[in-house]
Amino acid sequence: MKISGNEIKIGMIIEHNNDLWEVLKTQHVKPGKGGAFNQVEMKSINKNTKLNERFRSSDSVERAIVEEIDYNFLYEDKEEFHFIDNKSFEQIIIKKDLIGDKSKFLTEGLEVKIGLYNEAPIKINLPNQIECKIDTTDAAIKGQTVSSSYKPALLENGINILVPPFVESGDTILVDTRTIEYIKKI
Repeated sequence: MKISGNEIKIGMIIEHNNDLWEVLKTQHVKPGKGGAFNQVEMKSINKNTKLNERFRSSDSVERAIVEEIDYNFLYEDKEEFHFIDNKSFEQIIIKKDLIGDKSKFLTEGLEVKIGLYNEAPIKINLPNQIECKIDTTDAAIKGQTVSSSYKPALLENGINILVPPFVESGDTILVDTRTIEYIKKI
């Protein structure tokens, strides 16, 4: 499906230079001289490289049709993650390098959306917010204000994150999986 250059949004998969690219960032730029354009940062799905490209509104781009299906995480082995479709009970196997660091958020039974392009998995979308438990965190320094200071914490899944001073070891927090940032204490 063809779209114009100014319709490109974050999270889209587009076909460009004979490859599939996931859009990471977009910024609409209107310089003082010349026409406006959309500055797009993309990551190659197949080669794992990044590219910055300018698209004008007159440019047409091929948007890849990605079918998203709900799957539940089953288990992982040395090289792969295994998921099951709740409706058809078909299993799908995804290589670890496709998921990357977000694989640390996977827990048994977690529902995810897997994007399929020509029946091959190309991306995985975790829920936007996941509950995590704090394994260890530094003690808050007396006199710090809540608004200006965050302290490092280690989650039980091995991810390092910054949390407010009132969060202690053993607390459960909500984490944004897109930015890997603290949302709130539960």
